[in-house]
Amino acid sequence: MKINKDKLADFIAAISEQTVYAPQKRGEALVFAPVAKGSNVNLAAANTTIPPKSVVFPQTETLLRFELGKTDLEAPVQEGKAVMLGVRPCDARAMVIVDNVFSWDVDDPYYLQKRADLTLVGLACLEPCVNCFCSSVGGGPASKEGLDVLMTDLGDGYLLEVLTEKGQTLCQSAEGLLEESVKEDKDAAEKLHAAAVNKITRQAPDTGPIPAGLPRLWEDPLWAEVSESCLGCGICTYLCPTCHCFDIQDESEGCDSRRCRTWDSCMFPEYTLHASGHNPRPTRRERTRNRINHKYSYFVDKFNVIACVGCGRCINLCPVNIDILNILSKVGEAL
Repeated sequence: MKINKDKLADFIAAISEQTVYAPQKRGEALVFAPVAKGSNVNLAAANTTIPPKSVVFPQTETLLRFELGKTDLEAPVQEGKAVMLGVRPCDARAMVIVDNVFSWDVDDPYYLQKRADLTLVGLACLEPCVNCFCSSVGGGPASKEGLDVLMTDLGDGYLLEVLTEKGQTLCQSAEGLLEESVKEDKDAAEKLHAAAVNKITRQAPDTGPIPAGLPRLWEDPLWAEVSESCLGCGICTYLCPTCHCFDIQDESEGCDSRRCRTWDSCMFPEYTLHASGHNPRPTRRERTRNRINHKYSYFVDKFNVIACVGCGRCINLCPVNIDILNILSKVGEAL
């Protein structure tokens, strides 16, 4: 199907019985946030600062509420059906990767319900960012993995490729605004997708030997070298679409209390601090080593997929310019 750009606001209105999320500015950051009814959105912006994982895995999330002296537990109200519009293929693929964790040994009902209620409408990347390397870690600028609909910007409108039943249902709710695409539209989209792949200038080194080889580098001096400038700020993990670590805390205000979970980071010293005072990862050397091993070795052993989609956020937003591709190159040289 195809939709003209001047009908995008009408398309959003037609599907607004569900909560519609789209990229929006919040201060200096670009985030996925609910679209107000009647509003238009600009999908031309680059990848969001904060990945869309924040919609299904909020930075702070109430798990239950309780009151002092009582035994009743109040579960949070589920938010209902939602649509995410303009998701980049790398972020959609990241959600598929993170699904492994939240449906592993114990199903996480909070995350899984949000995922089941969410329809992902992706937007193919036609101008990859300078530090994107999705094509060398199993993805691509027009990857369909995890998406229900893939949109491609054709200039005057968007080509919509329906990929799942959820995508079909969504498009049917706005079918009066859509028109049948023609072969020329599909051919144009394929050329744009191929051109986008050629615009990716950075590549990860061959990751084939890395998962099995990383354990052999446990005491290698490269970890001290690559972590020397690290500030331990956690940006690389907080803004990574596949990082999923969290802490659970009980908070109280008077007699009202809640149990909530919040994002955590393996780059923080408190993350592995034992009650005894011992910390098995006492310096940034150990914490950097763990971050790389988790993404490129431990996760592969457990789920048979690298926990990195090449979005480039950790490179773009690191305040001291640590580059994960440079780290991987050093790992490859040391193996």
